Amino acid sequence: MILYIAEKPSLGRALAAALPKPQQQDEGFIRLGNGDVVTWCIGHLLEQAQPDAYDPAFKQWRLEHLPIIPREWKLEAKPKTRSQLAVVKKLLKQATEIVHVGDPDREGQLLVDQVISFCGVSSAKRDRVQRCLISDLNPSAVKKSLAALRSNKEFVPLSVSALARSRADWLYGINMSRLCTIQGQKMGYQGVLSVGRVQTPLLGLVVRRDQEIADFTAKPYFEVQAHLTTEQAQAFKAKWQPSAACAPWQDEEGRVLSQSLADNVVKRITQQNGRVTKAETKSRQQPPPLPYNLSSLQIDAARRFGLSAKQVLDICQTLYERHKLLTYPRSDNRYLPSEHFSQAGAVTQAIANTCTELAGAVSGADLSRRSKAWDDKKVAAHHAIIPTAKAMDGSKLSSTELKVYQLVARQYLAQFYPPWQYEDKLLELEIAGGRFVARARQQGSPGWKQLFAQARQANPAEPEDEELQSQLPELTVGETVFCVRGERLDKLTQPPRYFTDASLLAAMTNIARYVTDGELKKILRDTDGLGTEATRAGIIELLFTRQFLRREGKQIRATEAGAQLIASLPASATTPDMTARWESVLDAISRKQAGYQAFMTDLETSLPQLIAAVDVNAFKGLKGSGKAPNFKKRKGRVKTTKRKA
Repeated sequence: MILYIAEKPSLGRALAAALPKPQQQDEGFIRLGNGDVVTWCIGHLLEQAQPDAYDPAFKQWRLEHLPIIPREWKLEAKPKTRSQLAVVKKLLKQATEIVHVGDPDREGQLLVDQVISFCGVSSAKRDRVQRCLISDLNPSAVKKSLAALRSNKEFVPLSVSALARSRADWLYGINMSRLCTIQGQKMGYQGVLSVGRVQTPLLGLVVRRDQEIADFTAKPYFEVQAHLTTEQAQAFKAKWQPSAACAPWQDEEGRVLSQSLADNVVKRITQQNGRVTKAETKSRQQPPPLPYNLSSLQIDAARRFGLSAKQVLDICQTLYERHKLLTYPRSDNRYLPSEHFSQAGAVTQAIANTCTELAGAVSGADLSRRSKAWDDKKVAAHHAIIPTAKAMDGSKLSSTELKVYQLVARQYLAQFYPPWQYEDKLLELEIAGGRFVARARQQGSPGWKQLFAQARQANPAEPEDEELQSQLPELTVGETVFCVRGERLDKLTQPPRYFTDASLLAAMTNIARYVTDGELKKILRDTDGLGTEATRAGIIELLFTRQFLRREGKQIRATEAGAQLIASLPASATTPDMTARWESVLDAISRKQAGYQAFMTDLETSLPQLIAAVDVNAFKGLKGSGKAPNFKKRKGRVKTTKRKA
């Protein structure tokens, strides 16, 4: 008997739909027409054991126990899914062959691998386990995946990477949360102070941004604009570029802080001739944006529709699992395998049938055009999020489901449109000894941009560049212009903006920008982010649940408890540097370029130093805040939110 183990019931049902019939539905599994069986996990059936599983004394939270470092790691069955674990264990004993059908990411890999190991499957049978990677739940796509099974041994590094992350998160979270909660409660805080290697640096980003805004004092600065005409009476404007001699009157960003200096420039250039010193026209083109991964989709949906990261993920899961309109949504990849190119006709037709608003865009697509999105070398365990070849009546989708589907579909259709073409023009001028610059952008062929024009007019995602003019006169070096008048523009420096769902997600995916270590910044600039595609939405929501973050309209701000927690911790716990290093090493482990043991040993060695670095007295600021843990009985035992922090 072949046993197929899917990650979730929805995937199990989609898998069974592509396998032999007639089928018999049973409790926790489906028996196929040829005697094989499809079963499933329900997400994680297992979890890391709590500290008291290693030593009953750890039921009490005491400083002298820290750091808690298991010598032999244990897993426990999750109480709510214990019965399904029993079903899978029984079927594993009966199976002669096993097919691993976890989601195509490192969590999905580990999730099923751990169940197979926990249930005592023999090493000989484990060696024969095959891996099925499914990113599209429609029957034809599932059959194609079933025809391309691979040895599960190929994915051992992916599983080891996920295992290292799981255990490292346990070590760091358990020890730091216990320490901070104990010290906080000593100082009068009522509740649990959870600390995590991703959630706490993320909270730190928000706290520091809030503080920057609170501490910000607007400073006046000045720009000078020359209003010019050519000999043919063509009018345009140019902006003054201060010289090195003006440095004493400028701030660190080059803004002129002296009004008298600006006034002097205005006086000197008014009614004066100028001369063109540089005239440049460059024809440019921009290829279509790549299809979405989860983070880029969440960022766009937050900007356009005000949806939170969790809302977008939940909508995508529904479009993937229930409606089967999207491919696997928890993807960190923005490229497509070459074999998908041949499916473009079916996918675009499905888009036209599901979303009539995009029917015109489908008819205008050139399906012979291959963008840089199709690149096998850049596709890993999963590919970009795109529509499937399944169609349905779009009116049966909710309004937010349709909006998210349209975003994904439009991004996919853009791959079949030519580049956006435009011309950038630059004029540099010398007027009364000063240097002035004028820039313009003239639109050429809109290419893929025509698909986004209407959507951007309805809800623009990016502000226009104020310095770009629509056109400039055709001038050559040496030609003379006349400055009708100079104009002083009075401006004020602006504080940074509060984080929103979109900008906080963007910060998580571009964490190198917030890393303080210069060498690490270089390493991470184009690679790792804070958290993973699958976990970012949950981490943001967790901080709201812990009451460390709050919303004011679209703005995300820290609560008093969140701000005080960050003030109480050492910088190493509240900045992204440490977790960015972790993500870099974990990624290297998944590519067999780093080892599990070295990573874990390094963490175990650093834990005592981290614990010692926490400033006990700083917790005084938390006195009187927080909520006491909720106590509730479950199956004869008392469970507190403290134990599960």
